[in-house]
Amino acid sequence: MTIPDIQSKPDLRKITIDKVGVKGIQYPIKVEDRANGSQPTVADLNLYVELPHNMRGTHMSRFLEVLNRYHEDKLIESLEPFLRELKDKLKADAAYADICFPYFVKKSAPVSKISSLLNYPCEFNASFRDEFKLWIGVKVPVTTLCPCSKEISEWGAHNQRSEITIKVRYTGFVWLEELISLAEEASSCPIYPLLKRVDEKYVTEKAYNNPKFVEDIVRELTQKLGSDERILEFHVESDNYESIHNHNAYAMISRSLDQPH
Repeated sequence: MTIPDIQSKPDLRKITIDKVGVKGIQYPIKVEDRANGSQPTVADLNLYVELPHNMRGTHMSRFLEVLNRYHEDKLIESLEPFLRELKDKLKADAAYADICFPYFVKKSAPVSKISSLLNYPCEFNASFRDEFKLWIGVKVPVTTLCPCSKEISEWGAHNQRSEITIKVRYTGFVWLEELISLAEEASSCPIYPLLKRVDEKYVTEKAYNNPKFVEDIVRELTQKLGSDERILEFHVESDNYESIHNHNAYAMISRSLDQPH
C-alpha cells in the first residue's frame, strides 16, 4: 500500500516560512556546572527549520527522530552537529533550537552561611545557516532599592524584587555562573533562598546602602560585558516589580560588538 506524502507536495504560493517545527518538548539534558562538572536537568525544547517556498509542509516526526539520537549527555555538547543533521534531514536552509531549563546553584546565606539551592531560568538559543551561532542566557532574581526614594524620605526607602536578564553570544567559553554573578553584582542585593534573622538584617542594610535604578543596572552590565573580550553580542534587561506602583520599571540595552577585541 502506498501512503501519500502530503507534506512533500509542491506549494505554488512562493512564500518561505522562517520557522516551522515542534514546540514544548520536555527532554532530559546535562549542562556544564562550574562547581560540580555537570548538572542534569529537564529542558523545554523548541525545534524549527526554515521551510523553502516550494514545499507545502515539513515532516514533524523527523525532528524527534533526530533528537532521539542525542540523549541527555550529548545534546548540549553536540548542538552544532545536531542542527546540521536537522537541517540536512529536513532539506532546509536553516535550523534552530531553543532550550529552556532550570539551573540550580548552591548559595550560602551571607552571615549564617547556611547553604541551600536557588534555581535560575536559563536558555540556550542555537542556530545554523551558513555557520553555527549560540546565545546563552539567564534570568536572575535580585533586590533593588530606589535611589530617589532613599534621597527624599526621612525614614527608609521602597525596594522590590527585580529580575535581570542577560543573554550573550561569545567566543571561547562563558559559564552561566559568570552571568549570574554579573547580574547580582549590578543589583542592590542578591536574593538568597534561605535567610536567618542575621542574614535578613544584612540584606536589608546592604540594599539600603546600594540603591539602584533599572537604568543603573543595564548601564553597569553594558560596561562589564562590553569590556569582556569573549563577548560578541549581548542583550540585558532589568525589570522591577515595583512595590509602590501598579506597574513595573524596565530598561534594556542590546549591543552587537563589531568584532572580538
